[in-house]
Amino acid sequence: APESLMQALEDLDYLAALDNNGNLSEFGIIMSEFPLDPQLSKSLLASCEFECVDEMLTIAAMVTAPSCFLHAPPGTEEIARTRWRRFSHPAGDHFTLINLFNAFKAASATPTEPGNNEKWCRDYFLSSSALSMAEMIRAELVEIMKRIELPISEPDFGSEENLLNIKKALLSGYFMHIARDVDGSGNYLMLTHKQVAQLHPFSSYYHTRRIPEWVLFHEFSISEGNSIRVVSEISPHLIAELVPQYYFSNLPPSESKDILQGVINHLAPVSARKEEQK
Repeated sequence: APESLMQALEDLDYLAALDNNGNLSEFGIIMSEFPLDPQLSKSLLASCEFECVDEMLTIAAMVTAPSCFLHAPPGTEEIARTRWRRFSHPAGDHFTLINLFNAFKAASATPTEPGNNEKWCRDYFLSSSALSMAEMIRAELVEIMKRIELPISEPDFGSEENLLNIKKALLSGYFMHIARDVDGSGNYLMLTHKQVAQLHPFSSYYHTRRIPEWVLFHEFSISEGNSIRVVSEISPHLIAELVPQYYFSNLPPSESKDILQGVINHLAPVSARKEEQK
């Protein structure tokens, strides 16, 4: 549909993948080397700048592969949630996926009887085939990074600086996927349009008392009860710092936009002073 095509071109423009003539920019050409959604390609390339490539490769592989969470048989839902909680990361679902992938790799590397990782997956209500596919996707992405001579930083998952850098890399590509809890009860209003969504049941924030106000999400699904999937907490200051101004200015009016504008206005004098110092 023409409307879909125009929306796609607009999104690519926001991601700096197009030049002034509407052709792929140099950055867009590099983005197109990866068999990923444009937002994910942008985040992966941004991770080179923020030195969190190892972690971003894992996130990219995990969100590209099918969901690794299995629907627990009736009567075992609470057991499944308890076991998944072992991998939960307070920073959000993207970081939980890194924990899951690393745990799967560790289980696969354990020198015990064959089929150990399948048993491990069954014990934790996880899909062995989905995690194996994520492993293959990650290996392919590493090969592409090496072929086009992009730097791959050493893993540093867990440090405060690393967690912040991962959020910056994610936000570089997914600034169009921001939502805010407008009433404190998990009703998230997306900034791009006035659609309300809830957390997906597989989110690490689901069934917890702490519901973040501002989140970055991987995708929105109407078919699964208007839910946002793979969600991580994000601060409005980080949004104000990294979201392109020309994208922000085109957002529809909302209370969330007004809050962010206030943050931007507060940060503006600080930015001006930094420029003068430079």
